[in-house]
Amino acid sequence: MSLPEIFSTLRLPVIGAPLFIVSNPKLVIAQCTAGIVGSFPALNARPAAQLDEWLHEIHEALAAHDRDHPEAPAAPFAVNQIVHRSNDRFEHDMEACAKWKVPIVITSLGAREDLNRAVHGWGGITLHDIIDDRFARKAVEKGADGLIAVAAGAGGHAGRWSPFALVQEIRAWFDGPLILSGAIAHGGAVLAAQAMGADLAYIGSPFIATDEARASDEYKAGIVAGGAADIINSNLFTGINGNYLRASIEASGLDPDNLPQAGPEAMSFESASGAKAWRDIWGSGQGIGAIDAVRPAGELVARLAEQYAAAKARLCTS
Repeated sequence: MSLPEIFSTLRLPVIGAPLFIVSNPKLVIAQCTAGIVGSFPALNARPAAQLDEWLHEIHEALAAHDRDHPEAPAAPFAVNQIVHRSNDRFEHDMEACAKWKVPIVITSLGAREDLNRAVHGWGGITLHDIIDDRFARKAVEKGADGLIAVAAGAGGHAGRWSPFALVQEIRAWFDGPLILSGAIAHGGAVLAAQAMGADLAYIGSPFIATDEARASDEYKAGIVAGGAADIINSNLFTGINGNYLRASIEASGLDPDNLPQAGPEAMSFESASGAKAWRDIWGSGQGIGAIDAVRPAGELVARLAEQYAAAKARLCTS
């Protein structure tokens, strides 16, 4: 199955993953104008009224880019909606998305038929992130247009399964848009994702180390300095297993190699250290060894595109 027309302006088969706290209009605009889908979590806009302002800013910036560069129109953008009942902003944020006819809505922590119908009603598409085949089937049954397969090695709340196993199982029955997430930080890995059956790659952690990202200098430096061995998987910080940078755990006064399991200890984590998950305990995927500098997002996309082209050329000459 070919990708929906909405992806026709991509210059690289990549979606910039929505990064909690970190993603913002400046980063999204830079990603889209560089030729990949830019995205952000709706909850990053605080207070809630700011979401309308952000969507207006992105809409105007991308329209201006398209007027000035008709030969290279911007890629579409996406908004990530947390569908779980704990999100008391859901209805408000969906109204803002409807007002601006957000082209792509990424859903997490639950699949809802009413959301999919609403997005289809204004001409958008929905992509649902999943960690296994069972959740993938549920999302498609409820009307999701595409799936984001979150494999082991992804930043934050990663899946448990190898990308080979996850994509293989989903492709056995699903021929719609399939996006792969998990330790993808190099253009060669983007091509590998396509080779195993995905349509697009989902890249998050490398964009933390960009000029536009709303992350501290220390966080960005940690991404540049880190490698796979610096990623710690733990459920202590949110109650769900996630991948985090070792340096940020150490800075909170904890021993990354001897973290307790979530439970009573998790309740005392913030009160004892003053640190908070995501703000002070930094999420990161295992692929960051490929990141060697903080650079503009557009420059990072260009670098990924060069690596992607080089990987293709190697295959053609082998």
